[in-house]
Amino acid sequence: MKTRPSSLESVTCWRAKFMEAFFSHVLRGTIDVSSDKRLCDQRFSPLLHSSRHVRQLTICNMLQGATELVAEPNRRVLETLASSLHTLKFRHLLFSDVAAQQSLRQLLHQLIHHGAVSQVSLYSWPVPESALFILILTMSAGFWQPGSGSLPCRLCGEASRGRAPSRDEGSLLLGSRRPRRDAAERCAAALMATRRKSEVKQMPRAVPTTRVTRRSTQESLAVSGTDSKRELYPPATSYEASGTKQPSSAPAATTSASSSTSSKRAPASSASQPKPLKRFKRAAGKKGARTRQGSGAESEDLYDFVFIVAGEKEDGEEMEIGEVACGALDGSDPSCLGLPALEASQRFRSISTLELFTVPLSTEAAVTLCHLLSSWVSLESLTLSYNGLGSNIFRLLDSLRALSGQAGCRLRALHLSDLFSPLPILELTRAIVRALPLLRVLSIRVDHPSQRDNPAVPENAGPPSHIIGDEEIPENCLEQLEMGFPRGAQPAPLLCSVLKASGSLQQLSLDSATFASPQDFGLVLQTLKEYNQSLKRLSFHDMNLADCQSEVLFLLQNLTLQEITFSFCRLFEKRPAQFLPEMVAAMKGNSTLKGLRLPGNRLGNAGLLALADVFSEDSSSSLCQLDISSNCIKPDGLLEFAKRLERWGRGAFGHLRLFQNWLDQDAVTAREAIRRLRATCHVVSDSWDSSQAFADYVSTM
Repeated sequence: MKTRPSSLESVTCWRAKFMEAFFSHVLRGTIDVSSDKRLCDQRFSPLLHSSRHVRQLTICNMLQGATELVAEPNRRVLETLASSLHTLKFRHLLFSDVAAQQSLRQLLHQLIHHGAVSQVSLYSWPVPESALFILILTMSAGFWQPGSGSLPCRLCGEASRGRAPSRDEGSLLLGSRRPRRDAAERCAAALMATRRKSEVKQMPRAVPTTRVTRRSTQESLAVSGTDSKRELYPPATSYEASGTKQPSSAPAATTSASSSTSSKRAPASSASQPKPLKRFKRAAGKKGARTRQGSGAESEDLYDFVFIVAGEKEDGEEMEIGEVACGALDGSDPSCLGLPALEASQRFRSISTLELFTVPLSTEAAVTLCHLLSSWVSLESLTLSYNGLGSNIFRLLDSLRALSGQAGCRLRALHLSDLFSPLPILELTRAIVRALPLLRVLSIRVDHPSQRDNPAVPENAGPPSHIIGDEEIPENCLEQLEMGFPRGAQPAPLLCSVLKASGSLQQLSLDSATFASPQDFGLVLQTLKEYNQSLKRLSFHDMNLADCQSEVLFLLQNLTLQEITFSFCRLFEKRPAQFLPEMVAAMKGNSTLKGLRLPGNRLGNAGLLALADVFSEDSSSSLCQLDISSNCIKPDGLLEFAKRLERWGRGAFGHLRLFQNWLDQDAVTAREAIRRLRATCHVVSDSWDSSQAFADYVSTM
């Protein structure tokens, strides 16, 4: 099948891995089943036979495979997947039609709400379709509202048989008794009601489009002596919740305020004159209006009813009247979209791991995600990687704080990375730790912290007063902290404040951290020694520690650390002849250090032979893992290192990593050195062309 698993993936059962890949290829049609008479046997189903081995399923592009899985001939396949599938991935999604989304809705309902799927991951979606993205989010969070044209769920009927419905179940799922709704939901309801009314009237296409801004709309309402919020967001009524047409007694202000939008969108809803969709043009609002009429009562769907707020922004700050709702929500409570009552007791099963990789989040999508997160108590791990949050990071912090206050909150791991941040990374870390004191794992990376480098962030956008503060951070439960810093000196006191509040910290990783002086770096290390007695693993990557040799020796003398990593830290750039003996002496006296990783520090043959003394007879070191990759080591130096280990008679000390060294200069000597080393330790190496690598290095100088 020409399928090669990732090198990062640990395959425990190759038979199951093969059957999983076979299932995906048959489902997508990349394997011609008709070419093998055994696969064409009517008594045999390739999908059913391999479905019990599927642990993760990937849906790509135009949702291929979703319609096939929910078809009646594959009912047993879907039932098997519901019990075996744990991870659902979406890659490179494109715009899809209503039929495909309806199939995906049924598929997610079966696999998540009635199945065993615990993780949903989205990868590489440059232009997310709002309706589809919100559908995946809400279904993952445990919400379910079947489309009007779909068949009732058999499993839902079996689960509810013999059980009296709870008091809030009708309002939660069917919307017949909807709770109090906020601004965005009321505005969405008004827009939908106006759109339905315009469809009945069949307004002509020639009506000109009127565009308004948020300020002009509010000023016009203020001049007329009306309350802008009351006029733009009318109260909920029973006909909106049930999906019926709006009566003629609808508020006049709402109809007039939405007339420009309805006049523009009514022709787009006409099924007689469809327009083809451009592939990467964000037109979720128009597309949804066009497809709803073709699908009959599809507009009664909860998601179309609540979330379809005009989503196209054009010409700077100009927006359609429907976009006023999203624009007016800046700085408001994260629960600003009209989702069902999340606090209700009746709720379908939801996933525990959500990952979004390179999925840009619009304001509407970010607000939806934040509102769902505020009560997503089953969520244990959240990954947001390069989503272009910008100022929406403040909404995220508010929702995480609300989630932390929920009884039974299980969120223990948060991975956050982005190109830009309106907050410096250390202030953002402090805010996250304050919001989630029970967090165990925090990984955060920001490439560019400056707001002016991000055109999407307005100049006057600032953090709310409750986000940042000078008060001390309360004690938290962090066990693993990973931070990737942008270029520029970092304030050591802010980092020390986080470390002081993290007494349970066991693993710390700092990537590209720069401090104003070696004294600041020493202050961080002293804080680790005094306040983080449980620290076992410490990692530094891409940091200039050439002037911090005394601080490095201080670390190597720490009797609580079990693993230290100095990756591309320029350790031996200055005073190598004096520093190496001091470093070896510190390691020989440390009996707790188990692993030392020194990749990319230009150790060379001389440095390698100096490190050999760590394993001498008079050493009390218990080092069992050594990484000397990318250190300009030649075959003759490696051979001499192996001979010294043999002479000292040290037993097998564990693992030795030799990636990307100059061992290709003398292949015979390198093989002899590795043969001798394998009698002492487990050697991991590669066939690396150092000449080509050097040419590439010179070409980029």
